[in-house]
Amino acid sequence: MKTEPPLLEIRNLSVDFRTETGTVQAVRGVSLSLRAGETMAVVGESGSGKSVTGMALTRLLPEPPAVYRSGEVLLSGRDVLKMSAAELRAVRGRRIAYVFQEPSTSLNPVFTIRTQIAEAIRLHRPSVADVDAEVVKYLDMVGIVDPAQRMHDYPHQLSGGMQQRAMIAMALSSQPDLLVADEPTTALDVTIQAQILDQMRDLKKRLNMAILLITHNFGIIGGIAERVAVMFRGEVVETGPTEEVLRRPQHPYTRALIDCIPRLGARKRRLSTIDHAALAAAAVTEKKPAL
Repeated sequence: MKTEPPLLEIRNLSVDFRTETGTVQAVRGVSLSLRAGETMAVVGESGSGKSVTGMALTRLLPEPPAVYRSGEVLLSGRDVLKMSAAELRAVRGRRIAYVFQEPSTSLNPVFTIRTQIAEAIRLHRPSVADVDAEVVKYLDMVGIVDPAQRMHDYPHQLSGGMQQRAMIAMALSSQPDLLVADEPTTALDVTIQAQILDQMRDLKKRLNMAILLITHNFGIIGGIAERVAVMFRGEVVETGPTEEVLRRPQHPYTRALIDCIPRLGARKRRLSTIDHAALAAAAVTEKKPAL
């Protein structure tokens, strides 16, 4: 039986930032793969290289200060890092779309939600005849009540949860193969977080879309991601099926992150902290190979 090639394959990706005080190695030798219709969570603390990896998929990082030192980002077999500017424009939004953690800063405050989603549709799907009907369709798809009316609202007229839903609708309106969701629930309360994650899980099934979920929170990935990659200091230190990694973490950094998850009903104890110096010296043999 022939195995379907991955939608996205990252091979030995390394990204540096050149600064006045020297070179920062933000991502070092990252290798990951993602199949069509699959969800992978990339988990780690702030500064671990998660967002840099996500933005590197379409070369969104400005050059300079970013330098793509080595590696390949293969989208359906084609290396994004070698694409021309015109080819990148065809990939950004159309093949790979993004949802960021702060919708209030990602949405343009001077344009209505309709205008912003309609722009994405016209740019990536010029054959659509009734753009307004398409805007309503995607706002309804992400659970916005009375979308025909709400699409005329400005971002400040929507709650944080509704703004995030509008961002997801905008990303989906171009019908991407891959949705990169970078901390999409961080600024939301736990109830809205659950609703957004449920919505993303449902949309993935309906649209057969792959999702790369970037998060620092191990507590939210169990119900949405089939596989997880753990990043520490710019490197992937552990990968595997989500349930297996959550139950039997192999790397000490993964164990430390999981130990930091609050547990309802647990006995009172001191909050866990992560000893970075000790983890940096952890044996390389504890690192699991990328899948």
